[in-house]
This record gives sequence, C-alpha cells and structure tokens, in this order.
Amino acid sequence: MTRLFDYNWKLSDGYPAKGMEEHGLKVFGTFICGGGSTMGYKLAGYNHLGGVEIDKKIAKVYKTNHNPKYLYTEDIRDFINSNDLPDELYQLDILDGSPPCSTFSMAGSREKAWGKEKIFAEGQKKQRLDDLFFEYIKLAQKLQPKVAIAENVKGLILGNAKMYVSEILNRFADAGYKTQIFLLNAASMGVPQKRERVFFIARRTDLPMPDIKLKFSEKPILFGSVRSEKGKELLDGGKYKKLLEHRQENDLSIADIYNRVYGYRSGMCNKLYNDRDVAATITSSGCKFRMCDGMWLSDMDNIFCQTFPTDYNFCGVNVQYVCGMSVPPVMMAQIANQIYLQWFK
Repeated sequence: MTRLFDYNWKLSDGYPAKGMEEHGLKVFGTFICGGGSTMGYKLAGYNHLGGVEIDKKIAKVYKTNHNPKYLYTEDIRDFINSNDLPDELYQLDILDGSPPCSTFSMAGSREKAWGKEKIFAEGQKKQRLDDLFFEYIKLAQKLQPKVAIAENVKGLILGNAKMYVSEILNRFADAGYKTQIFLLNAASMGVPQKRERVFFIARRTDLPMPDIKLKFSEKPILFGSVRSEKGKELLDGGKYKKLLEHRQENDLSIADIYNRVYGYRSGMCNKLYNDRDVAATITSSGCKFRMCDGMWLSDMDNIFCQTFPTDYNFCGVNVQYVCGMSVPPVMMAQIANQIYLQWFK
C-alpha cells in the first residue's frame, strides 16, 4: 500500500516529503516542544518560521534540528506582550499550537487540578495550565493569521471539561474566527500508534473559506512491523521482570498480570505492546513493555511509533519524553496537506 507520508524517514532526506508541493505557506508555532508539528508542516510543503517554547533544554533540541528563523525561549504570556515582533509574524497563513494539556487528561487528576498553580517540568515555572489555551487564542487575536490550529487531548471534550470547549469557541469567535473541532486517531493517518487527539481548526471569518472536511482511512500499522529487534533492558530491581515472566498473549497491561498472579488488581497500568496490535499512545513518561521479549520499548520503538525521523538529534534529552510531548509529524502532515488542498490551493 502506498502511503502519503512514510513513518520511516530522515531529516537528511530533506523537505517536503516525496510527492508534496513546496508551496511555502508560512507557519509559526507555540508550545513547539521538539518540533513534531513543525516537521509535519515541512513534510507537507510549508515554510515553518519557528516558534515559542518555555523550556530551555527543549528549545535547544528544537534549534539543533530545525534551525528556525525565529525562536523565542519564554512564556507565551511574555511573547504576547512584546511590542517588537517581526512584521512577518503578522502575515501568517497558520498559527499552530499544542497548549499543555495534562490537567485535561483522563489519566490525571483532572478537575482537582483545574485553576491551581503548580511547578511543571516545562521551564520549571509555577503556572496554571488550564488557561494556556486562552493565551494561545489571545496570540491569534494579536497576529490575525488566516488559520489557527490547536491540538489537545481527547479529555478536553469529555465530562466537565466540555465547559472549557464552549469558552474556547466563544473566545475564538471574539477574536474573529469560526472554529471546527475534530477528534482524530493517528492510527488511521499512517502513524503506527493509537493516539486520539482533538484539533481545533479555526479560520478568519472575513475569508471565503468553507467548512473543511477531514477523514483519514489509511491501513493501520501493527507494532510488530515497526519495533526494533530488541527492547531496552529493565533497570527496576526485578519488580517488573518477575511479573513479566508470567505475561500471556491477551494481557494488555502489567495490572492484568498482577491480577492473575496475586489475585487482585494493582494500580500498575503500564501498557504491554503486542506485535499483533497497533501500539498504544506514546506518552512522555511511564514504563511501556514489549510482549515479544518482556523488555522496555527501545528508543527506536518510540521514534518509529511517533514518526520522528531516525536521524533526529535529541541532544541527550530522554527520547520518550520528547516524543510523547510532541504531535506525531505524519499526523500533522496529513492535516496540513488537507488544509492546503481545501483552503489554499
């Protein structure tokens, strides 16, 4: 089967991806992390100018791999308040962003964390995460790009978090944008991973752009076809190693093994990645195990499942962290390509 974008690729291959037109539409990013979205836009033929990233270590990784025209290592709030931004940033085709989303994740404390300040790894700054989406919209209102795209976790549109969605739509409208919301699964987009994410795609109301249609149906890629030959050695003093000796083909997590061995469930929900399935979501932390050999996912497993280039320079930063915090490049490339075809071409 011919795929629009290949999960196995290199930065040294150059941009755009084979078969894509280099049209040069201008994009600027916020919360850019390692540049998953950046690479997606470039694969689809866009000119990605750079972005804003609060974490200095991650900003170094970004600069090393992407050599951006503009890179601001600061809080988005400080960036918004700047009075000397380049004129080019007021002439964007797309403003992109993935506002930090852990407080909306179904795996976290959710409602208990809303409205509270906390020190987070990103920049080690005490801040609220649940209002950063609104800061992103403030920036869109200031720069007035033709299109604004924001990615977030599925939990944002579930349960009590829906009230935030209503406020997000209202604020986009106040900024002059009409917004569509899409829940997309990376597994249907040529990404070897079951990763469901919400995308807010907003276009300026003064532009003659119809509703966009996004539907992807590429054949799923199974973990067994992308994993490395050997996993990473376990370094946990035997806690997981003993349990994994009892793993069975239908186990989905360590908790399943624990329940069978000890007769009750534990809180250890660490995923087991089976060759016959599409890989579960790659997250920035947590232990993930391979059914085939009972080992941790290797760095290359994370890279392939996240569709990062195989020659990416992580500059010594944990590979799983960078991958898990980023949008899969191929996922973003698929969306960016449709935006070009339906709105700009």
